[in-house]
Amino acid sequence: MRYIFLTIFLFSCYNNMRDKAKKLSKELIIADGHIDLPYRLHEEGLIYEENIDLNHNTNRNFDIPKARKGGLNSPFMSIYIPSEKTYSEGFVLANSLIDLVENIVESNKDHFQLALTPEDVINNFNNNKISLPMGMENGSPIGENINNLKFFFDRGIRYVTLTHAKNNQICDSSYDTERKWNGLSEFGKELIKEMNKIGMMIDVSHVSDKTFYDILNITEKPLIASHSSPRKFTPNFERNMSDDMIIELAKNNGVILINFGSSFVNNNSNMIFFEIDKLVESWRIENGYEVKDENVIKKRELLINQKNPFASIDDVLDAIDHVNNLVGQNHIGFGSDFDGLGNSLPSNLKDVSFYPKLIEGLLKRGYNKESIEKICYKNFFRVWNANLQNHQI
Repeated sequence: MRYIFLTIFLFSCYNNMRDKAKKLSKELIIADGHIDLPYRLHEEGLIYEENIDLNHNTNRNFDIPKARKGGLNSPFMSIYIPSEKTYSEGFVLANSLIDLVENIVESNKDHFQLALTPEDVINNFNNNKISLPMGMENGSPIGENINNLKFFFDRGIRYVTLTHAKNNQICDSSYDTERKWNGLSEFGKELIKEMNKIGMMIDVSHVSDKTFYDILNITEKPLIASHSSPRKFTPNFERNMSDDMIIELAKNNGVILINFGSSFVNNNSNMIFFEIDKLVESWRIENGYEVKDENVIKKRELLINQKNPFASIDDVLDAIDHVNNLVGQNHIGFGSDFDGLGNSLPSNLKDVSFYPKLIEGLLKRGYNKESIEKICYKNFFRVWNANLQNHQI
């Protein structure tokens, strides 16, 4: 009998925690620093569609029903520019993707609104609108003309991820085996100062370690890592941030927005996905397929199904815990990378409807409402506001 009462008690506690998490997901603003919807729509051939209806469930990680269910209020739309694009190609694509985001808002007026400041997001939240602020992933469209930075700021971009998979004119990439600049280029150093001046947030995701420390030596404003996780759990993955980098980011009053990807939060997943990618690439070359060929995609899915390389939502919570234990609760946020990770998201965290599950996990680990509110949006908005403060337009 004693065990029956204990079981009933624990079940009641679990339900109470779940209900509290759902309630908090509706009461609090939830911001996410990196959602790759625009480029995904571009890949689907929808970039020039007149009407883009997101008001129904799709196979994407982000759409309106999922966002409403999950309580997501401020997803930063990533204006992603592939590394192989030339400056002129990147400039055109960036503007096309910004046009696309504006079209998404225009096509779904009852649900979306653009946002240029945290205050805009709060006002939109009070009017039951989902804000769509924008960040540019890869600074290559800026070229070597520093005036292009303000051009993109005026178009609504509020952070720039300085590089992506390859070194560019600004800095070295964590993914590139060559170190062209050994950190920031001379143009990159001037760009950091200009970003501080006009109020553009500097995003250190994707940069090499040396680039990160170069930026710290120059910036007068706090930094963001828009979609990175602690390297503690993926020791050989430079794309994530080392403990020392996270400590320095906290001293800068910045914020790391945790990437949800399995290979970002779990070393075993990281190694298996790396192995899968190597096998698929060898198979592709051997069979003469293009990278985007449907057969290549099917081959990768087959290997994923065979090897089951997925992390769990607990791995994401472990990443949050690690940052909290290292530097405290004021330097953590969400940067999921939804719609940019393909089929590599953890179990129980497959799309934007799952934020209540994350909040429930935080509650179970002892985080109170004040701490959760900081992680959901306040830390990120503090940095955003700090960058906008006294900026010169």
